[in-house]
Amino acid sequence: MVRYAKEHKSQTRQRIIETAGRRFKQDGIDASGVSTLMKDAGLTNGAFYAHFASKDDLVTTAIADQLKVQAETVVAQAAPGRAGLEQIVRAYLSPLHRDNLGEGCPNAALLDEIGRCTDTTRQAYTDGVLVLVDGIAARMAPEAPASAQVKALSLLGLMAGTLQLSRALTDSRLAHELLDQGVSNALALLDAGQRV
Repeated sequence: MVRYAKEHKSQTRQRIIETAGRRFKQDGIDASGVSTLMKDAGLTNGAFYAHFASKDDLVTTAIADQLKVQAETVVAQAAPGRAGLEQIVRAYLSPLHRDNLGEGCPNAALLDEIGRCTDTTRQAYTDGVLVLVDGIAARMAPEAPASAQVKALSLLGLMAGTLQLSRALTDSRLAHELLDQGVSNALALLDAGQRV
């Protein structure tokens, strides 16, 4: 019997989390069975329980990981201030993001299912989305980010809903126009209440 180093187990676990996150966003949580998730990770079904107590455990972990990655790679790496906010909005409401579910935002891909998940999963989502939102709020109101938290959450909701609706439309012209209008609406929300 081959014994693996602790790093190997940790790397394997992370591979499962990352591939599950992409599969969940692509196909949905309910439509993604353990066997498919493990096949995506290049592992057998039997290896699953060496890393997770249940599929719910993996869902919770994958959602938290997806939000952490989004906060680190999208929000934290955007330009400072208003320019960074516009960069985030334009990238989020782009045809590229719309057309790449598996690589995109977990909010737009999974909100409807997260709302029906366990309390543990919903708490992991809440914790992760607040990190994301707080990063946006810090750009909205650097002097008092807490005062902009609800506005930042509203911005995320506007963007996620617009992206979801654009993904659902079969009329590509209308879907593109919706993204463009979403950008205008999001930028107007950012500017609402600002001194000129």
